Amino acid sequence: MSATSYRRIIIGDIHGHYEGLMTLLEAIAPTSDDQVYFLGDLIDRGPKSAQVVSFVKDSCYQCLLGNHEQMLLNIFTNGHASTSILQGWLCSGGQATVASYQEATIPHEHLEWLKTLPTHLDLGDIFLAHAGVDPSIPMAEQTVEQLCWVREKFHSMEKPYLPDKLIIVGHTMTFTLPGVNPGKLAQGQGWLDIDTGAYHPRSGWLTGLDITNQLVYQANVYNHRFRTLPLKEAVTVVNPAKVEVRRCNKQRV
Repeated sequence: MSATSYRRIIIGDIHGHYEGLMTLLEAIAPTSDDQVYFLGDLIDRGPKSAQVVSFVKDSCYQCLLGNHEQMLLNIFTNGHASTSILQGWLCSGGQATVASYQEATIPHEHLEWLKTLPTHLDLGDIFLAHAGVDPSIPMAEQTVEQLCWVREKFHSMEKPYLPDKLIIVGHTMTFTLPGVNPGKLAQGQGWLDIDTGAYHPRSGWLTGLDITNQLVYQANVYNHRFRTLPLKEAVTVVNPAKVEVRRCNKQRV
């Protein structure tokens, strides 16, 4: 166990699974001293996005912008709703989000809060982003397109992008990476992916990482199982040479 008086806890993509999140937090039992961070993608696909957003918004926890929140916000770019962007979001799980709100209306205060979410957090020895970074671009030039959307260019890095920091991400379900089974975390060169695919029938595992004590908490939203594992037992190392690099990172959302 760590000698520090507080824990740093990082929660992966929730995608509207409110009960799974409550089960996870009940087990983790954060104290007022602990620091809790959400990696984004609170919404879409699962049944209770409204409840998830309300809970995180009203908590003292920090949350990053995910690509699904960005898709929602992009609908209202320049103050005008875009029908084409709306349809794209609805087909990417947004219909479940709309259905989770009373009268299918997302409150203005929720949208305004989502606009305040940062794309990344630098915590000194760890760096949090929803998706990762583009290794070909300097940090100062990384935008929402990289930090919220990048996939294979990040996972196929052959050396750490930040030599003195571990980059912790969600966004890409770990079992879509080579050699990684459902429920396992994925580790590469200088990065750790904790999106274990809570919404996906192949997995159902929602992950919380106590990086301070190197512990992984997982709640399954489908079979209601719960488990706690040492980080070293929960991780599969990914060979970057086996990660297939696609031309477009937005082929899968």
